[in-house]
Amino acid sequence: MDTIVVYCAQASNRLSFVLDWLLKERMQLNYRITHDESETAGLPFFIAYGKHLRGSLSVPDAGLLWQKGFQSIIVSKGNWKELPVIFPSDNEEYTVGFDLFSSLFFLLSRYEEYDEYTPDKHGRYPASTSILHKNGWLMRPVADEWVALVRKEMIAMSGIEIPHSQFHFQPTYDIDMAYSHLHKGIARILGAYVRAIIKMDVGQISERTLVLKKQQKDPYDSFRWLRQLHKEYNCKPIYFILATFKTTAFDKNIHPQHPAMIRVIKNIARDGETGIHPSYYSNEADKVQNEKNVVEQISGKPIHISRQHYIRVKVPATYRMLLNNGITHDYTMGYGSHLGFRAGTGNSFLWYDIENEVTTSLRIHPFCFMDTTAHFGYGLSASKAIEQLEAMSKILEQTGSTLTTIFHNFSLGTDNEWKGWKNAYEQFVQEKAGVI
Repeated sequence: MDTIVVYCAQASNRLSFVLDWLLKERMQLNYRITHDESETAGLPFFIAYGKHLRGSLSVPDAGLLWQKGFQSIIVSKGNWKELPVIFPSDNEEYTVGFDLFSSLFFLLSRYEEYDEYTPDKHGRYPASTSILHKNGWLMRPVADEWVALVRKEMIAMSGIEIPHSQFHFQPTYDIDMAYSHLHKGIARILGAYVRAIIKMDVGQISERTLVLKKQQKDPYDSFRWLRQLHKEYNCKPIYFILATFKTTAFDKNIHPQHPAMIRVIKNIARDGETGIHPSYYSNEADKVQNEKNVVEQISGKPIHISRQHYIRVKVPATYRMLLNNGITHDYTMGYGSHLGFRAGTGNSFLWYDIENEVTTSLRIHPFCFMDTTAHFGYGLSASKAIEQLEAMSKILEQTGSTLTTIFHNFSLGTDNEWKGWKNAYEQFVQEKAGVI
């Protein structure tokens, strides 16, 4: 593994965070920072930050990496070699036409989410507030595109062999409601019948009756099919279990200790990796730990991964809460309301705590597509949704990035609401298995 010298007049934890991700993780290179310009003399290649030096890949400095804590800033936009960028530079001497390091830090740290904003109805940071959405870039992993282009520049200038990262498809599933009709208890079943009668929904009444009589499979039960799918196409899925102890307007899964739910969790744990899907009100004391404990006990495996129900993540509070509960990998980096790349990348990264100016041990795994967002939020049919997903996937394949998707067991069952989704998803998985 080659070692790249990086010249910079200053040092900061922010710079180290960016270089670790860019050079070590994405390019598999070692690096060494020097503050002595004379050390670069005679080097066949090096990176210079904040100063144009002969023989270097030089990057302008916008100043963000030397600040402490959050400070409200104005982020300019521009273009470099036909790519949209932020923190552009007018100085044409620099090899790279924008502050790549500040740009990566801004997106990966979720810097803008420390600013004041009006949360949506679920208390979430709105996608419409983000710089990527405002500039029409949300559907493309701009950070991955920047990295790919800079990699080409480095190879051309240095002759160093920098391996191209391999595309990876990571299917994930949220188990919010394991069953539509079964195992709900008398009160919930009667309530559902009453609502169907009021609406004069004969189809719903008939379906529910047949399912409860065990004459028809529950429409949300796609678990065996998923296991077969993953086996056939050699996929390693991740499941996130909503282990709520109390039914609420937003938490409707059956009790985690119900025999039917125990069977679901045990089968899921044999099929892939299992994580928790913290309930809607899990920010209350001890809830996450209790939910984590019960899934661990049932699955027989330690739980270290998580994704927030309703994508309710608030930076930095949610991440600190997860760390305090033994979570080391979180999969909530995306929007519940929009498709696309919240942090501008499909690749994972460690969470940088801006308030404490440290890189933490919590690894963030972004997703770019969720079935419920495409179906309910965008009103897309199964085929149109997969078209959008495929468009994002193409860029991730080109940049050697990771495609993480979220589907639910209910969208891949037999419910009429989701007609066509099961077949469309299987075709997509088959195609991605061919790429990997």
